[in-house]
Amino acid sequence: MTAQHRELLVAAVGGDASRVRDGDSERDLHSEDLSFHPPRRPDLVVYPTTTAEVAAVLAVANGHDVAVTPFGAGSSLEGHIIPQRGGISLDLTRMNRIIELRPDDLLAVVEAGVTRGALAQAAGQHGLWFPVDPGADATLGGMAATNAAGTTTLRYGKMRAQVLALQAVLADGSIIRTGSAAAKTSAGYDLTGLLVGSEGTLAVITELTLRLQGIPDHTVAARLSFADLETACRVATAAVAAGQSIHRLELLDATTIAQVNTYQGTSFPVAPCLFVEASGQSSAVDEELGLVLELARAEGAIDIAVEEDPDARALLWRARHDAAYATSAAAPGRKHRSTDTCVPLSQLAAHAAFARTTLEEAGVVGGIIGHAGDGNLHVGIMLDPDSPAEVAMADAYAERLIVDALSRGGTATGEHGIGLGKLHALELEHPDLLGLYRGIKDLFDPRGIMNPGKVVPASPDLPLH
Repeated sequence: MTAQHRELLVAAVGGDASRVRDGDSERDLHSEDLSFHPPRRPDLVVYPTTTAEVAAVLAVANGHDVAVTPFGAGSSLEGHIIPQRGGISLDLTRMNRIIELRPDDLLAVVEAGVTRGALAQAAGQHGLWFPVDPGADATLGGMAATNAAGTTTLRYGKMRAQVLALQAVLADGSIIRTGSAAAKTSAGYDLTGLLVGSEGTLAVITELTLRLQGIPDHTVAARLSFADLETACRVATAAVAAGQSIHRLELLDATTIAQVNTYQGTSFPVAPCLFVEASGQSSAVDEELGLVLELARAEGAIDIAVEEDPDARALLWRARHDAAYATSAAAPGRKHRSTDTCVPLSQLAAHAAFARTTLEEAGVVGGIIGHAGDGNLHVGIMLDPDSPAEVAMADAYAERLIVDALSRGGTATGEHGIGLGKLHALELEHPDLLGLYRGIKDLFDPRGIMNPGKVVPASPDLPLH
């Protein structure tokens, strides 16, 4: 990028040169996410504070064939925010206003840089909460861009189910609004649903209208330990039918539990286990969780712990959310790579068994965790990204897992997205749709400036600087 580009971008953000940066530390911060993918510095980092400024930045970039990669908290796992072709890293974290909280309508209107934690704190004052829980305190714009999910998907669904409307900026700087504040709409094509999960390749989301939920009256959690992984999966599958009160149902294998114990100082039995949580009316919670406990005992559970105390429940879920950090701490100096296959519930036990067997056959050290209630499995592998042999071994293992999931009617990615890490997986999963995907990409972004190299490759005849 040239000095002229910088001057135009400074003008786009109101003449504030402090919001167009090229320092080494700034560029390094925006060069990588939490994945194992090699970092790549942007040429400039730009910090807009309004949708109008985003529009002005994109107009400049589009007019000069400069790549733009949106950036939020940097917590993605598939290389989404790595600027593969340099250009601009568009950091939206200063767009962090909660524009409106409407308790009577059970919704909030937020800017893209608002974090999940900030919304939780504001909504909690009205007895409400936002249910999508990916673990990290990600920005809501980033969560929408990747169609994030997490531990509560079983009951509440993924991010797409929570977004009623959004404001976004197209590649040429045009500002659009999709959806409405109504609980449902059948007006036109579902562009809201299209942009949620588009990973910054079609537009930059700047504002979201989100559903909120009432905070449950009564919540109880349980930890159930089993002799083997397959038994835990069978109980998870049966537990889904226990009732609507079950809203979290997480799987951790023995390797992960051991790492969590070391990292957190906990003393959970080192065995495959389920973390279960039910919430709602007291009578329904007790009845439905009781049924899950009966299922666990019938399947020979080796340890059962029930937690009603909020602090004890928080400890349980902190252990679950810190599983990836625990795995990383067990292998200092290495990078974490997580698979993300998802299968129909009836196939979960068999897919988990395949994941463990092939992991051992490959000689790869890794732990298995998952959102067992919706069939989503993650295998966390620690590797040296500078070792071609280790990367190739992890690639081969991940592909075997994806092929197995697809053969069972599943998907290569339940929640992490395609990014740059699963381009080949998308070709395996939907070869008949690649032409449509490319057509959509070219319609929204004819010059190929929007997060190039992610989801679908940019057209080869469109050089980017």
